[in-house]
Amino acid sequence: MTRPPTTATGALRPDVLNARRIVVKVGSSSLTTAVGGLDSDRVDALVDVLARTRAAGTEIVLVSSGAIAAGLAPLGLAERPQDLAGQQAAACVGQGLLVARYTASFARYGLRVGQVLLTADDIGRRAQYRNAYRALTKVLSMGAVPIVNENDTVATSEIRFGDNDRLAALVSHLVRADLLVLLSDIDGLYDGDPRRPGAQRLKDIRGQQDLVGVELGDAGSSGVGTGGMKTKVEAARIATGAGVPVVLTAARHAADALAGRETGTLFHRTGDRNSDHLLWLEHASSPRGTVQLTADAVQALMQGRGALPATGVTRVAGQFVAGDPVELLDEEGRVVARGLASIAFQELSLLRGRSGREVVHQDDLVLLPAAARGGLPSQLRREVSVRVLPAREFAARDAGGPGFG
Repeated sequence: MTRPPTTATGALRPDVLNARRIVVKVGSSSLTTAVGGLDSDRVDALVDVLARTRAAGTEIVLVSSGAIAAGLAPLGLAERPQDLAGQQAAACVGQGLLVARYTASFARYGLRVGQVLLTADDIGRRAQYRNAYRALTKVLSMGAVPIVNENDTVATSEIRFGDNDRLAALVSHLVRADLLVLLSDIDGLYDGDPRRPGAQRLKDIRGQQDLVGVELGDAGSSGVGTGGMKTKVEAARIATGAGVPVVLTAARHAADALAGRETGTLFHRTGDRNSDHLLWLEHASSPRGTVQLTADAVQALMQGRGALPATGVTRVAGQFVAGDPVELLDEEGRVVARGLASIAFQELSLLRGRSGREVVHQDDLVLLPAAARGGLPSQLRREVSVRVLPAREFAARDAGGPGFG
């Protein structure tokens, strides 16, 4: 298949036409029947589009939901379980069915697939992050199509992404994708509930200012997925902030989206492709504790004036060792940054307020966006909760892998 030339119509999107590696995420509601089983026709229709795109020379990484949903009917469940154990059981049955169906469908085009199951802990720890990068790039180099999903069978509440939209955004950066396509059952972002008369589809989002006044919904009515429009907008914010444009549209419009036609909503890139280290720290790390700072220390962070010394620390909470992610709070307890601790919590508790010892190196520090600090409407805020976990030694910072040194 040859992609449409850019001169054919002014409606084609250059960001899509020029993409040589694309991450495509599809939701559960786009793959399953009303009672929860896999819909073979829907799976085949999606694979038809992806295979044609792959034949045109573009690499595809598929992030697919649907494992839990696919396991509902075989287990005699009428709806998605609310308890974690029930979800894990459904995923255990459904994941095999999902990958088997993809394997058979892609085989019609002579394409092989490779299953990659991840948890937030896999991407949230350096060693696993590097391993995921190497595995995915190797699968791509060998001509296969990686199929990525959250490892629901073993994931706990502490190490879950919660939805595959955020996972897809992180994977798009991990594999150096040129584009992220989010496929759902709704054909784009609307300024209100699309079921209401007069709601308008937004064709282009160039920054957070274009989202002011936009109503964002939760998970859809199908009851088989966890994501909603809020999670998709958050995923788009992560990806575009890291230099990856995003197309959000309905699964039935996948062919148009991948051909560069003006379907759905295009989220334009808002930042440059930054260090994997910093993206991981901001979006995929699980903080092991908190460090509260003086007003002067916060101001120094905002102005980029070097490392954070212990003299600027007023309070330490949680149990962490050197190398663990911690959240940095202002005097009012608001999260302003995240960094990797240079010293353990026991020692920092003794040194706080009276030592020039480095607490966080400036290369291991990321200021959180306004969304995490309350600068946007509440429906767009990325709520960050601190979970205090037992101290664990972090992976050694050896060379190699995707941008970690």
